[in-house]
Amino acid sequence: MPDEASVGIVAIHEKRYRFALPHCAGMDVLDAGCGVGYGSALLASVAARVVGVDVSSDAIDYARTRYALPNVEFRVCDLLDLDLPAATFDVVCSFEAIEHLADRDAFLQHVTRTLRDDGVFCVSTPRVNRTNKRPNNPYHYVEYSRADFEELLLRHFADVELFGQRRPETRRHYVLRRLDVLGLRKHVAVVRKAGRLTTGTPPMQALTTDGIVIDKQAIDKATEIVAVCRKPRRP
Repeated sequence: MPDEASVGIVAIHEKRYRFALPHCAGMDVLDAGCGVGYGSALLASVAARVVGVDVSSDAIDYARTRYALPNVEFRVCDLLDLDLPAATFDVVCSFEAIEHLADRDAFLQHVTRTLRDDGVFCVSTPRVNRTNKRPNNPYHYVEYSRADFEELLLRHFADVELFGQRRPETRRHYVLRRLDVLGLRKHVAVVRKAGRLTTGTPPMQALTTDGIVIDKQAIDKATEIVAVCRKPRRP
């Protein structure tokens, strides 16, 4: 919830929605896994219409109260049972949701079904070096490597363009982080404060969207993979 989270945490999530804005201008957009709705509201600033769906009724109730707009509709909906008409949307956005689903192929079949022929799918997921089907995060079914995520998406789209989301860091910050094998900067307040002064990299809590990049550079060092998919494949 942006009203309760730190500025940096909000920026990390908001950046992906801002990345999608150029694709959504004047379009009918589905926000699949919209959570409490802040991203849907941001997309609605340029889109003709946005439908935000989430499996949590509490999240949707909050979204309807906090982010109600004339061109936004919020619905309780399971992404694996997406009860929406075919060829309804120009753009489907789904950020940090696919890893929460037991059947990712089933979800992607719903995405290709609800997209129009020239539609665009913007999606993100955490990046790991090797695909892990037993992640530490208890809410994740899987965490993908770049290659395996691309392979998954290519089963459902003929055109997949990959980007990486990352927080740029100075060389000093990188070296200090690598040398800090005891994790002192995470646990000692004095050292933490000194680190902010010496690394030249803003602390996570103070990040803004300007301090985060989504591009094609160093995808294998990114924290999240972001993909723009076109030309949906249908059975």
